[in-house]
Amino acid sequence: MALGALSERRLNRALLARQCLLERSNRSLAEVVEQVGCLQTQYAPSGYIGLWTRIADFERAALTRALEDKRVVQATMMRVTIHVASAADYWPLTAAIRRSRREWFERVARRDVGSLDMNSAAASVREELADGPLRMDELTRRMVGRGFPPQAARWAGMWVDLVRFPPSGTWEKRRADLYGLADQWLPPVAQPSEEEGLDLIVRRYLGAFGPARRKEIADWAGVPVARLAAAVEKVATRRFTAKDGGELVDLADAPLPDEGTPAPVRFLPTWDATLLVHARRTQILPEKYRALVFNTRTPHSIGTFLVDGQVAGKWRFDKKLEYQPFTALPSSVTKQVDQEAARLSDFHL
Repeated sequence: MALGALSERRLNRALLARQCLLERSNRSLAEVVEQVGCLQTQYAPSGYIGLWTRIADFERAALTRALEDKRVVQATMMRVTIHVASAADYWPLTAAIRRSRREWFERVARRDVGSLDMNSAAASVREELADGPLRMDELTRRMVGRGFPPQAARWAGMWVDLVRFPPSGTWEKRRADLYGLADQWLPPVAQPSEEEGLDLIVRRYLGAFGPARRKEIADWAGVPVARLAAAVEKVATRRFTAKDGGELVDLADAPLPDEGTPAPVRFLPTWDATLLVHARRTQILPEKYRALVFNTRTPHSIGTFLVDGQVAGKWRFDKKLEYQPFTALPSSVTKQVDQEAARLSDFHL
C-alpha cells in the first residue's frame, strides 16, 4: 500500500540526508562509502573530494590509507565504471553484477570479439597475474605474447574479478592502471550468491538515493529490472506514489526529512553519482543546468556546488580554486560559498 505522494523537494532532502550532504558524518570512512552507495572514481581525486564534503574533519590521506589497508577497494563495478566500495561490500556487489556485466559486454562487443574464447583469455589473465599485479600495458604485452589480440587483457576484465592496487588510482598516483586479482588482494571468506548480492544492491541504492523507481535501481546497478524483482519485494518494504502516479520504493527506516529542512552549501566533485540521471527525480541538478554540467565536451561532468540542495554553479582548481555561479547569488549566499570554497582550496594544498 502506497503511503502518499512525495514532492520533488522532499525527495531532494531525502537524497541530501542519505548522501551526508545535510550534515557531515562522524562515521568511519568505510561506513560512509557504504552509506552513499560507493564512490564513482574515474577521476581519482573525485573520491577524496566526495568524502571531504561528506565526512567531518576528513583528511586527504585517509582514503589512500583505507585503500592500502584494504578497508575499501577500487574496481570496475556498477555500470562497468570505476568505483570505490567497502571491503565488506565488494564481493556481494560483484556477485550481483557479474552475470549482467558479461551479458552487456557480449552485446556491445560481439563484432570486435569475434571467435575469441573469453574463458581462455580470462584463464591466461589469471595466470599472468598469479605472481602479483601488473600495469595494463604490461599485461597487454604479455597477452599479445600468448597470441591474443591487444584488447583481450581489458576484455577479460569482464570475466576475471580485478581490483586496482594502490598506489594506483590515488590522489598521489592518479592513473588507475595497476591491476591485480581481487581474490589475492581481498580473499573472500565465502563467495556470496547472486541473490545475496542483489539484496545488497537494493539496500545500498535505496539507502543512498531512495525513495526510487525499480528502473532507477536497475540503471544504477547495470542489472535488468526483472533480475531485481525478488530483491525489491524482499528489501523495499515502504511504498510512495510518484508525482506522475508511478510507484517509488524505499527502505522502512531510511531518513525522509521535511521539505523545509535547511541545506548547506556543498561542493561536489566530477562524477558525483547524485547528479546522474537515475537521481533526476530529486532535481539536485535542475534540468535547465544539465547541459552545462553534462555535454559532449564534458561527458564526465564538472565540479559543481549546491545552494539550497541544488546545483547553482561550477568550480575548478588550477593552482587556486575558482567558482562560477550559473546565476547571480544573494550576498549572504555568496559569503557561504566563499567560506566553503576556501576550505576546499585548503584541502587541495
